[in-house]
Amino acid sequence: MPRAALFDMDRTLIRKETASLYVRYQRELGEAGLFELVRVLYWVGQYTLGVIDAQAVAARALAGFAGTSETVMAARCDDWFSSCVEPHIADLGRVTVERHRAEGDLLAIVTGATPYAARPLARRLRIEHVVASELLLDAEGRFTGLPAQPLCIGEGKVERTERLSRELDFRIEEATFYSDSLTDLPLLERVATPVVVNPDPRLARVAARRGWRVERW
Repeated sequence: MPRAALFDMDRTLIRKETASLYVRYQRELGEAGLFELVRVLYWVGQYTLGVIDAQAVAARALAGFAGTSETVMAARCDDWFSSCVEPHIADLGRVTVERHRAEGDLLAIVTGATPYAARPLARRLRIEHVVASELLLDAEGRFTGLPAQPLCIGEGKVERTERLSRELDFRIEEATFYSDSLTDLPLLERVATPVVVNPDPRLARVAARRGWRVERW
C-alpha cells in the first residue's frame, strides 16, 4: 500500500492566495474593477485571521462563474497560471515534492480552490492527483454557479481525500499533509505527519501546542 504526500496549494505550494492573483488577472483583462479586488483582499484578510465563514464565501465566489464554459475556464486558468501564478511557486515546495517523489510516495494537491486553478500547478510539479472544490455543469458544459458538495474545505476536504484514498488504496492515517491554514485542521489531525507551512496565526498556536513541525517556504 503506497504512502501519500498531500499538499495544500494557497500559501503552501504557492506563496500567495490564488484568489487575489486571479482577480488581479481579471483587472488586467478589464473584467474586474477595484471593488472586486478590494472585496477579495478583504475576504483573504478575514480568512487569515480566522473570522470568516469559509464555506459561505467560497460558495459566493464560485457563483460568479455561472454561465462560463468549462473549456473557456480551463484555457483561461492555463494562461493565468503561466503569467501570474508560476513565479510564486515556493522553491522549498518544489524540493519537498521531489523528495517525496524520490521516496516513492503518491502525490496529491488537496485544495479548496477549483480544479481549474490547481491542475496547471499539478502539471508543472508533475503531481498526478488533484482534490479540489468541484463545480456543477449544465448539459451544455457551462457552470451553473453551484458547487458540488462537499466543498473541499474543513471536513469536506477530509471527505474528498477519503474518496481519493479508496480509489488509490492508501491510508490517510499514514499520509503526510502540508498546509498553512487552521481550516485544514480536520485533515491535519487525521494524517500521520502534519506539517505546518507558513501558518496563519491560529494554526501557528495549535502547532506550537502539539509539537507539529513548522516550515517556512
